[in-house]
Amino acid sequence: MDKIILASNSPRRKEFFSLLGLEFEIITKDIEEIIDQNALPEDLVEDLAFQKAYAVFQDHKDRVVLGFDTLVYTDTLILGKPKDECDAIRMLGELSGKTHYVVTGVSILTKKMSRAFHSKTKVSFYPMTEKEINDYVKTREPLDKAGAYAAQGYGSKFIKEIEGDFFTVIGLPLSRLYQELKELGIIT
Repeated sequence: MDKIILASNSPRRKEFFSLLGLEFEIITKDIEEIIDQNALPEDLVEDLAFQKAYAVFQDHKDRVVLGFDTLVYTDTLILGKPKDECDAIRMLGELSGKTHYVVTGVSILTKKMSRAFHSKTKVSFYPMTEKEINDYVKTREPLDKAGAYAAQGYGSKFIKEIEGDFFTVIGLPLSRLYQELKELGIIT
């Protein structure tokens, strides 16, 4: 089998995908994300994951291409990556002391098929003080993360409880992806 292509620049996805012991490489293309404002978060991440994978797949149709997208949402808000430090502070303030969901969409493309799925995990935060939020944002860790936090990094100290797959929270539902790749015969 040719190497799998991860259509993602995320160092976390690269690190955790390597745990599967599969050969892969990173190839990405910049895309203008087309967002359906009326879509449910679960549908939205699957669609965005497909858009990212398809952009790369167009130039690598003989390969397996994997695309990903992660969102954090509450009952009233959808939170992607913050635009800047002020946006990260706002997002963390919204999540402080509350429960939210993290949903990661995955798209698997080959010349014979296309499959998309998502994984959703419930996360509860302890209340955070204004100083804790500001100090955390100063680490710069939140600036490239959906919901403005990293569960595997400094942001872990604010997590009260996780119900579901931890790897979904970091943007790569690893065991589910492994099972899907097995089911499709991509890995044996």
